[in-house]
Amino acid sequence: MGLLILIVVGALLGWLATIILRIEDGRTILANALVGVLGSLVTGLIAGNGAIFGTVSGLALLWAVAGSAVAIGLFNFVRQSAYR
Repeated sequence: MGLLILIVVGALLGWLATIILRIEDGRTILANALVGVLGSLVTGLIAGNGAIFGTVSGLALLWAVAGSAVAIGLFNFVRQSAYR
């Protein structure tokens, strides 16, 4: 169940990032969602001591949110730097 929660949280944060950044391109929306899921899973795995297949603690979920936000921010920074 914890794995599903981390995936949903990461995807939601990726989707919200596209709304905040006003991104209209469908590929970038999907990319932000995938980067959000990746950041959430990696950080949730580290914060949850590798136990994401059971339950996720509140602290691990907060770290997953932070990791997802940082991953999305870095992704968009690198993407915008490549266009310049």
